[in-house]
Amino acid sequence: MSAKWWWVALVASLVGCGKGTDGPDPFAVMEGEGIYKVECAACHGEKLEGQPEWRTRRADGKLPAPPHDASGHTWHHPMDQLFAITKFGMVPPNAPEGYVSDMPAYGGKLTDRQIQNVLAYIESQWTPEIRARRAEKMPPK
Repeated sequence: MSAKWWWVALVASLVGCGKGTDGPDPFAVMEGEGIYKVECAACHGEKLEGQPEWRTRRADGKLPAPPHDASGHTWHHPMDQLFAITKFGMVPPNAPEGYVSDMPAYGGKLTDRQIQNVLAYIESQWTPEIRARRAEKMPPK
């Protein structure tokens, strides 16, 4: 099989992976992973582990970046809220008035689709147990 046809077969098989399932689009997750590594990993960790002592305020009064893996609380929040935090930063209604955070607003840098893909990547890294607990807590709309 020539390299050209091998590539076509690979892409066709990957596209087929997302069809007929409730899972996320594998291409969206791949794009989200790439964006996460460039834009988010420096603070939230390559493996979504967050910064050490993320629940303890630093001397400047800010909280370190939380983990997005099962050890954190990201999965406790509705996807709409996670999207808003990513797009607009830590501002009301997702944070108290005057809250100061290092979390930038990505609305001017990333498209809505790119933000959704980053969140799809983060969600794809949660264990089946965490996804099930989240589904119980927040049934889909």
